[in-house]
Amino acid sequence: MTAQLAARVPQVIVRAARGGCAGIRVTSVCRAANQEAPYLSPRSRVGCLAVWMWRGLTCAVTTVTITAALAAMGSILSSYWFHKSNSSMAAHVKALTSPYPGSQVNRWPVPSEKVSWSIEWPEYKPVEYTAPSVLAQPPWADPPLSDGKFSPQFNTLDGKVQRESLEGTYHTENGTPRNPAGRTGIIGRGLLGRWGPNHAADPIITRWKRDAAGQRVTDPGSGKPVLQFVAIERKDCGQWAIPGGMVDPGELVTATLRREFCEEALNSLEKEGDEKETEDKIQTLFSQKPLPVYKGYVDDPRNTDNSWMETQAVNYHDETGDLLDLLPLQAGDDAGKVQWVDVSSSCSLYASHSNFIKLVAEKHDANW
Repeated sequence: MTAQLAARVPQVIVRAARGGCAGIRVTSVCRAANQEAPYLSPRSRVGCLAVWMWRGLTCAVTTVTITAALAAMGSILSSYWFHKSNSSMAAHVKALTSPYPGSQVNRWPVPSEKVSWSIEWPEYKPVEYTAPSVLAQPPWADPPLSDGKFSPQFNTLDGKVQRESLEGTYHTENGTPRNPAGRTGIIGRGLLGRWGPNHAADPIITRWKRDAAGQRVTDPGSGKPVLQFVAIERKDCGQWAIPGGMVDPGELVTATLRREFCEEALNSLEKEGDEKETEDKIQTLFSQKPLPVYKGYVDDPRNTDNSWMETQAVNYHDETGDLLDLLPLQAGDDAGKVQWVDVSSSCSLYASHSNFIKLVAEKHDANW
């Protein structure tokens, strides 16, 4: 295989300074075309591959440094596609809506072309707002940054509080964290307790929709089986959502996923007595290997320039229906209602939850 590649692929030498400040130069060495490819800027990394392929076609006899070439290709393509996939999830839409949830506060209007911090905007004057419930300093909230006794350590595990972002290192200005996804029109914390990232976990519990005979129901339009997921109606805004919640300091995400589902969809806080059958089903469900769906920044209406939501969405699927069909769903304190909902493109859910459900449908090859 190495010999075949050596006969077909030109030698590629990629020089790039660490930190992304330098461009990339591709050099093709062959008998028929011993010319140097043009100098490419950093944003032309993907175009670099096209030049590389073109040079290969002009060569009759070629040599190649296989490791360097393939490593360069893999790095460029993986970086490009990962960024493309993540950027669509992090786009600010709901994080720009007014009024801010639970208030009459209107955000400073931020047009889509001014969201990025890379765009200079000296006229930007965001509104400052932190909800009274947060300023009351409940256990889940940080003190104000002006508190002399409070000195949070950002971009690291700060005691038991996780202040690292799933998106990587975020910037701080004068000791204040800055939203990595861009401007929101509000500074402060709004309804969020932590400065910087506020970590949540979203358990997506699914099963196949079945008819009276126990057979999977197929959507007549797509010809694919219909998936169902457990959804709750949020009391704070009336929207349907995945039954997730915040990760407590020092808590494992796996524990949060189980706790939030039991509290919001099974009302476990109000349950009394021994319900061993239900407990056994829950234990079996959450003991299986989960399907990772999404991990990162969330376009959430509660986000501000200084506080934002991040989540890990994980799918637990009951393939046979034996575990979940008879599970007694009951809304908890934070939910108005709880029920099984058919997965489809018509799902209108809170924050980025519709995107998560679509990803689950794709992973199971189900109707959307």
